[in-house]
Amino acid sequence: MKFGSFPLEEARGGVAVHSIRKDKLVLKKGTTIGDAEIAALRGAGISEIVIAKLEPGDIGEDEAARTLANAASGENVRADEAFTGRANLFAEKAGVLVVDKRAIDRLNAIDEAITFATLAAFSPVAEGQMIATAKIIPFAVRRDTYGAALEAAKTAQALVHVAPYRIRKVGVISTRLPGLAEKVIDKTLKVTRERLSPAGAQIIAEKRIDHDAQMLARSIREMLDAGAELVLTFGASAIADRRDVIPAAIEHAGGRIEHFGMPVDPGNLMLIGEVNGRPVLGAPGCARSPKENGFDWVLARLLAGLPVGREEIAGMGVGGLLMEIVTRPQLREEPVPVQKKIAAIVLAAGMSRRMEGKNKLLEDFGGKPLVRHPVEAALGSKASPVIVVTGRDNVSIEQALAGLDVRFVNNPDFADGLSSSLKAGIRAVPEACAGAIICLGDMPRVSSALIDRLIDAFAPERGAMIVAPARNKQRGNPVLWAQRFFPELLKLEGDMGARKLTNFYDEGLFEIEIGDDSAFADIDTPEALATARKTAT
Repeated sequence: MKFGSFPLEEARGGVAVHSIRKDKLVLKKGTTIGDAEIAALRGAGISEIVIAKLEPGDIGEDEAARTLANAASGENVRADEAFTGRANLFAEKAGVLVVDKRAIDRLNAIDEAITFATLAAFSPVAEGQMIATAKIIPFAVRRDTYGAALEAAKTAQALVHVAPYRIRKVGVISTRLPGLAEKVIDKTLKVTRERLSPAGAQIIAEKRIDHDAQMLARSIREMLDAGAELVLTFGASAIADRRDVIPAAIEHAGGRIEHFGMPVDPGNLMLIGEVNGRPVLGAPGCARSPKENGFDWVLARLLAGLPVGREEIAGMGVGGLLMEIVTRPQLREEPVPVQKKIAAIVLAAGMSRRMEGKNKLLEDFGGKPLVRHPVEAALGSKASPVIVVTGRDNVSIEQALAGLDVRFVNNPDFADGLSSSLKAGIRAVPEACAGAIICLGDMPRVSSALIDRLIDAFAPERGAMIVAPARNKQRGNPVLWAQRFFPELLKLEGDMGARKLTNFYDEGLFEIEIGDDSAFADIDTPEALATARKTAT
């Protein structure tokens, strides 16, 4: 391939390397130069152009990309038409992406001009999702180089294919021990349904039983008799040994244990077994969370009918450290002292968008500005220091809180949403604090006593790392967060508040029951303010 700057009379048949814009002329990169293009360039006062010109033995980028993509495509994969040297590959069915990594590595090592990229191996993919791309870097490749690449693609059965989901009927068994709340099981079922949905699988039967091996064995057989193609067991206690309740139950049911444990974190305590030729999983505790963990990796493959044995599990270690588990006890930490230093953050920076132009926090409530009530409640509690985050009307908010021993933090980005104020407050918490309680400036009925109850219940050493008030299975505000969650809180965006994160951390959450609606009574509108005033009197 010739590449360089050519006079216009020699550019015919070449491909423009750069886009050109001059006066009314717009010539896009990749345009083949013909008589019309030469006339337009000459009319714009351009006498030379940088082009790529194919020579005998060259194959154009689009032809090379197209044939390579077609050669690489296996079952349930289609290749789009090539454009600018790229041909994309798409899943024709929902399933799990299977790649021949060794063959792809060989292909990519042949020449820098030829590349083939895919999603990660065993990624769950939806129908129509892009899964790979063949890209030719220059405008043409030598025929011998291209031939070697094509041969590499054809030596494998297929560089990429999609294993479609096959399992549709799933049984779920949850074991119970004293102290395990039913709502934890309810949430586990909800999360599991969401995991199964992309595969078109459904929970056909669900049982809740005592944490007993014989009872679980009977339940597994009942699930299989009911037509379950896969049985998921969620233990009230994590599996600790091959002789524990769940593995023992699988063997009592006439099955066998394929593998216990996996080099994926979260997900270490995964157990894979089978009964009557159908898979039975002992789920790790992290499977109760919607966040990605090792359970997802195994579940997706099983739903697609792919083997998951010792060899497959052993190969998951590289890339298997998915995240640090913030609810896991941190043995390297100093013991939390009995008198825990907890900061209070009062968010008072909002836009009051539903208050018809007024700042609700400055409205009168019981003879003083609304915002003064939650701040005084925080000051009257065990929390220290009390940090007030301001934004809109920051000077007026500070005046409304005159005389109170608080630390003001101004958030210039308050219009970006609640999370920006939350992050400003978190950054202001002294390092010595074991946690922070997040209070909202528009909740005047939150009391010092409620805040103290949250602080008294806070016990990270016993797993109570998040403490929230609750009533009738609903969580309210304020919420106390251990310091180890601060990095997670700093990732929030937009109007997402900290309380919504509690759904991800059931293992570290402790709820205190309250008898009134003070933890739910926020004020957003003039009507809500008027009602609150009447209630207060």
